[in-house]
Amino acid sequence: VQLQASGGGSVQAGGSLRLSCAASGRTFSSSALGWFRQVLGKGREFVAAISWSDDSTLYADSVKGRFTISRDNAKNMVYLEMNSLKPEDTAVYYCAQRWGAPTEEIILYEYWGQGTLVTVSS
Repeated sequence: VQLQASGGGSVQAGGSLRLSCAASGRTFSSSALGWFRQVLGKGREFVAAISWSDDSTLYADSVKGRFTISRDNAKNMVYLEMNSLKPEDTAVYYCAQRWGAPTEEIILYEYWGQGTLVTVSS
């Protein structure tokens, strides 16, 4: 499984960005893809996750109502629509995949893409 994240950039507070994660390799039924973020010097934290096969989604409390995760199975793409961005959303964002249902548990994700930097200025 290979994952390629893209779409990061610099925006002002209140703005929006859409991150994309392109997945390739093994088939994705019965698996989930998650977005995580990491600030320099801190641990990686869960943002959102989605199942490839049903409507199951999970969100961190800090992004509920502002971020939306979605997928396009035909294109093997997962998106993270980020609205009402705050300076505290500044981080490197990673996508990751696991075999199983969506979960917040970082250690359960087996495959990781490279990160894409999101910078939100006040």
